[in-house]
Formats: sequence, C-alpha cells, structure tokens
Amino acid sequence: MKLRLSADAIRLLIPALSLTVLLAAVFWLQPRAMSYVGLNLLFNLAVPIALATIAQMLIMAVNDLDLSMGTFVSFVACVTATFLRDAPLLGVLILAGAILVYAGLGVVIHLRNLPSIVVTLGMSFVWAGLAVLMLPAPGGQAPDWVRTLMTAKPPFVPMAIVASVFIAVIAHFLVMRSSLGVLIRGVGGNQRSVERAGWSVVYARAMAYGLAGLFAVAAGIALVGLTTSADANIALRYTLLSIAGVILGGGEFIGGRVSPIGAVVGALTLTLAGSFLSFLRISPDWQIGAQGAILIVVLALRLLLNRIENREKGR
Repeated sequence: MKLRLSADAIRLLIPALSLTVLLAAVFWLQPRAMSYVGLNLLFNLAVPIALATIAQMLIMAVNDLDLSMGTFVSFVACVTATFLRDAPLLGVLILAGAILVYAGLGVVIHLRNLPSIVVTLGMSFVWAGLAVLMLPAPGGQAPDWVRTLMTAKPPFVPMAIVASVFIAVIAHFLVMRSSLGVLIRGVGGNQRSVERAGWSVVYARAMAYGLAGLFAVAAGIALVGLTTSADANIALRYTLLSIAGVILGGGEFIGGRVSPIGAVVGALTLTLAGSFLSFLRISPDWQIGAQGAILIVVLALRLLLNRIENREKGR
C-alpha cells in the first residue's frame, strides 16, 4: 500500500519536474529571462491554455475526448471580440447558450451511446462555421474590462502565474474535493458502480460537459484579453495542446484518473516550450516538435514508472 501511494506521488511530480528542468534550461540559455518581464513573456499565453486544458480534463474524466476544443475556444473569442463588447447582454446570452449546448452534448452522447470523438469532431465544424460567420476576417476588439484584467501587473509575480495558480486551486477543489467532482470521476472510473449507488450518470455527464464549456468560455475570453482581437482560427491548436496538457499532467484517457494541478502544470510546460522557442525566433514548426518531444519524454518516464510498480506488485 505504501509503495502504491509513493508511486502515485512520484507520478504527480513528473510534470512539475519537467517544468522545473525546462525553466532551468531557459534561465541558463537566457539569464535575462529570470525577471518579472522575462517570466511574463515566457508565460504570456498560459492562462487560456490552462483553462482549455482543465476543460479537456473534465471531458476526459468521464472517459470521453473533445476534438472541438480549439474551434469552440475560437468561437468564444469571436463572440467576445464582437457581441460581448458591443452588446454585452447578447454576448452573455450567446455564451450561456453555448455552455448549455455543451451540457446537452454530454447527455446525447450518453443516451444514444455515441462516440464522443465523432460527435465533438462534428461539432468542431459547427463552431468553426459560426466563428467565420461572425468574423470572416481577423478583427473585433477586446472588451475593456477583459483587457484590463488580463494585462494587470500584480507585484512580484506576473499575472499569468498568479492566474494559473488560482485556476489550479479552483479546479482541484471542484474536481477532487467536491461531491460533484467525486461523482464525475466515479463515472469515469466505474460507471456501473455509480448507477448501482443510485446516482444519475446522465446528470454527471451533463455537469462534466457543462463545466468544460464554462472553462472553455473563460479560455476564449482570456485569449482575447491578451491578443486584443479575434480570429476564427485563433485557437485551433488548443485541441491538441489541451489533450497533451492533461496527459503531461498525469491524466489518463480512461479510468477517471485526472489531476487538475498536474494539468495546469502541463499547460505551463507546453506554454513555456512554445514561448521560449518564439523568444529565440525559432520556426513554429520546431515549436510543435519541441512540445511533442516533451510529451514523449514524460510519457516514457510514466511508462517506466508503471512497469516498476507492476513488477513490485507481482513479487
């Protein structure tokens, strides 16, 4: 029993270790990055990526996968830069409706026993089409309150890091400490046991998808606050980044095994990799390769850890 707990603890430390090693390499290559301004540049886009990663984590907690995350965040960004600025009430209603649609997807997927990959892939075209209808070309403008919030400069630590810690804490208490979080993870871990206990699986899935929609909406709003404008394709990479962030942070594709804090750390690691290479004026193609290499190394470490753990259990 002690060995199992120790292995779980080590598994959670892997994403933190990867972030620390990468950050140390950054400081060694660019000592000037070890400053308030340097850290702000490196983690500038961490908040929307962290929010999208938490959204994806909630979907994966019920053993599903959302392939529409990037297009949905892009859609939210377009709504934020247009309706939420010029007609706030209408913008809020649109975003609230989008969250309800997300919750409805969870219900439909469960009741009709549909593959989440197929449904969300189809929805990605819907969100992309709506985004193009609103903004056929890059444009719009961030609401003043969003821009003010995302460009705030707290003392000592950049806003991106402060916000990421806040997101991790909120997500941890929501997923790991609340009764709703236990129910959602229970559906991912053993759905039949949840049904036998008298809990509604439909409700759990609807809430998981609805909360995912809420975090994804926050990601789109935060992204516009940083970029000041929007584009129908502004967040297409967030689908793969969010999945990679969850896995990098210790999450699993099945079994309801997720780690909110690890997911945020994973998002920070991927952001740091991309920002550092951009800081060095390296091609975006190499940035994607570097993020993939980090994910492969971490997964290899986790696989090695699992083999050692299984070998010890077999004795």
